[in-house]
Amino acid sequence: MTILHIVSWKLAATDPAEKAAHAAEIAARLGALVGVIDDIQTLRVGPDVVGGANWDIALVAEYEDEAALSRYQVHPAHVEAAGYVKSVVAERMAVDLVV
Repeated sequence: MTILHIVSWKLAATDPAEKAAHAAEIAARLGALVGVIDDIQTLRVGPDVVGGANWDIALVAEYEDEAALSRYQVHPAHVEAAGYVKSVVAERMAVDLVV
């Protein structure tokens, strides 16, 4: 069983340049977890490129199973990255699918 973990965020900033900077920093911090947290099978993260009513940035990652996802979520490197994310977002949406 593979777990597909999908998260998207709406950023708190309203200035387009500040939003872009925050999205880039989120992508850099979360992307840097690949190779650090062994439980990550795949991870893609980046800003929305269409705009409008879409969310500002999203992450799509795969884990072997729920236990691997749980280990990822409490890993110190993820907790540190998540601290930054929480400091710049207004809303968060997540869903985990079996694929």
